[in-house]
Amino acid sequence: MLDILLPSRRHHTPYRKGLALSRVAASMLIAWPFAVLGENSQLRCDVSYSGKAETLVFSPAADPYRVKAININDRFRFKAVVIGDASGIDDISLYVHDLDTGHPVLLHEANYAKPIPQRNAQPDALTGTQTIYSPRRGRELSYRCALLELEP
Repeated sequence: MLDILLPSRRHHTPYRKGLALSRVAASMLIAWPFAVLGENSQLRCDVSYSGKAETLVFSPAADPYRVKAININDRFRFKAVVIGDASGIDDISLYVHDLDTGHPVLLHEANYAKPIPQRNAQPDALTGTQTIYSPRRGRELSYRCALLELEP
């Protein structure tokens, strides 16, 4: 009875090897077009505060600690960290800090692992429209970002 429930090694060993090889081949075929996209990608964010809109552009970086935050009218600080290289984008982290208290206070953090760049992306393709409010004075900052594939 137990022999019926356990699969025979003789029948499944070649199948498993074939399955493993086909998985490797499939992953190579799927990953190949995206490997080229990493070096030709950029994150574009439309940030608006107090009726003023600005488009910020961020390129991939190897060291997240060297990425500078952008001061928005001395009220907020916006930082986008795009980690990647020629092989692709590994991670995008977005931060919004409040500057009302004299020192930066983190209000919002968003992380996107292994995002895929798009050629004709809508401005909010990656993040949607995000709205953040300052807790002390109720100031409002909104942003939307898209990871774009640039023309080679």
